[in-house]
Amino acid sequence: MAGIRRYHSTTPAARAAAAVLVAALAWAPTAAAAPRPLQPLVDAASPGDVVTPPPGTYAGPVVVDKRITLDGGGKVTVDAGGDGTVLTIRTDGATVRGLRLINSGDSHNDIDAGVRVRGNYNVVKDNLIENTLFGIDLQQSNSNVVRRNTIRPTPFELGVRGDAVRLWYSRDNKIEQNVVQGARDLVVWYSADNLIAGNEVSGGRYGLHFMYSQYNLVRDNRFHGNSVGVFLMYSDGVVLRGNVISHGQGATGMGIGLKESSDVTIEGNEIYYCATGIYSDVSPFQPETTNLVTDNHVAFNGIGVLFHNDWTGNVLHDNRFDNNLVQVSVNAQASAVRNDWTGNYWDDYRGFDRDGDGIGDTPYAPRVYADRIWMDVPFAAFFRASPVLSLLDFLERLAPFSEPITLLRDDKPKVRPDVVLARAAEPAAPAAKEAEEVEESDRIDPFGLKERLGKKYKGE
Repeated sequence: MAGIRRYHSTTPAARAAAAVLVAALAWAPTAAAAPRPLQPLVDAASPGDVVTPPPGTYAGPVVVDKRITLDGGGKVTVDAGGDGTVLTIRTDGATVRGLRLINSGDSHNDIDAGVRVRGNYNVVKDNLIENTLFGIDLQQSNSNVVRRNTIRPTPFELGVRGDAVRLWYSRDNKIEQNVVQGARDLVVWYSADNLIAGNEVSGGRYGLHFMYSQYNLVRDNRFHGNSVGVFLMYSDGVVLRGNVISHGQGATGMGIGLKESSDVTIEGNEIYYCATGIYSDVSPFQPETTNLVTDNHVAFNGIGVLFHNDWTGNVLHDNRFDNNLVQVSVNAQASAVRNDWTGNYWDDYRGFDRDGDGIGDTPYAPRVYADRIWMDVPFAAFFRASPVLSLLDFLERLAPFSEPITLLRDDKPKVRPDVVLARAAEPAAPAAKEAEEVEESDRIDPFGLKERLGKKYKGE
C-alpha cells in the first residue's frame, strides 16, 4: 500500500507518527496496464515525510524538490522510458534509497542519468542503476553521500558511454562502497575535498579520472579490468592510499598516471598486471613541490614505473618492485636518477648483505644498454626479450659501443621486502580530508557540528 509517513515533533523527547494513506489501488501498477507515474506520490508529500511506494514498476522521470525520504525498499522500479534523467534531486537534505532506476535518455548534452543531484546534504544509497547513459551526476552540489549503489550503464561503445559517477564543481562529497561495472569513467572535474572510498570499479576506460581537482582522498578502492586505474591531470594535493589496481592492459594501460600534478601522495597501494604500473609526465609540475610514492607493491607489470621525460621532484621510498618485465623506464633518452630512490626492494638486485642489516652493501643502479632501443622507439618493444635484442644487450654489456645510461640509483636497496629502514620523517604529505568512519551517520551535519579535518596547504 502506498504510504507517506509524516513525523511531527510534539516534545523534545518523543514524536508522534501519523500515517497518511494514499489511494493504493489508484497508484499500484499492474502487469497489464502501463506503469503509473511516481511523481504524484512525491508531489503529495510534505517536507520530512517518508514516501514508501508499493512494490512494482513506476513511470519516470521523477523530480524530488523537497526534503523527503523516498524509500523503495528494494522492490520499486522507476522506468524513464528512454526520456531524460530517471530521478532528479533538486533540493537539500533529501534521501533516495532502495530503488531500481532504469532506461534514461541517451543525450550527452543533457547528461541523461539515473540520478541527477542539484543540491546539498542529500543521500543516494542502496540503489540499482541500470541501462542509463550516466549513473549519478552531481553538479555544483556539496556535502552529499553516494553510498552502496550498483551502477551498470547502457552498453554503448566504450568511448560514447556515460560516466558512472560525475562530479562537476562539487565539494565535500562522499562516494563510498559503490559497485560500477562497464561505465566509461568515474570522473571528478574542478572539485575539491571529496572522499572516494571502498568502491569497486571494473570494465571501463578510466576507473577514476581527476581533472583540475585538488585535495581529494582516494582510499581502499578496487579498480580492475579498466584501461587505466586512476589518472590525475592537473590535480594537486590528491592522496591515493590503500587501493588495489590491477589488469590495466592495452597499449595505454596503466595502474596510476600523473600528468602535471603536484603534491600527490601515492601510498600503500597494490598495482598488479598492468602494462605500466605508475606513469609520470611532468609531475610534480608546480615549483618546489614533491610527489611522494611510498610503501606500494608494484608487481607483474610490463613496466613498473615509467617517466615520460627527465624530471625531478619525486620521492620513491620503501616500495616493493618485483616480477615486472622492466622495473623503471624513461622515454626521450633520459634517466630517472634525479629523483630520490631510497630503501626500495628490487627483486633483480644482485648485491650482497654481508653485515646482515637487510640493506644491500652496494647501490642498486641499473644501466641501460640495448634496452634503450625499445625505450626510444616504442614499436620496437615488440622485439623485447627476443634472441636478437638479447644478443645485442649481451654484447653491449661485454664491450659497450656507447656510454650506458644509469637509470636510477638507490643507495639503500632492501634485500628482503620486510626490512624496515630507520629514517628521518618523510616529506609532509599533502593532506586530503579524512571523512568520518561512522556508518550510521549517512547525512553530513549541515551546521558543522561534527569534528572535521581541514585542508593542509603546503607551508601552512
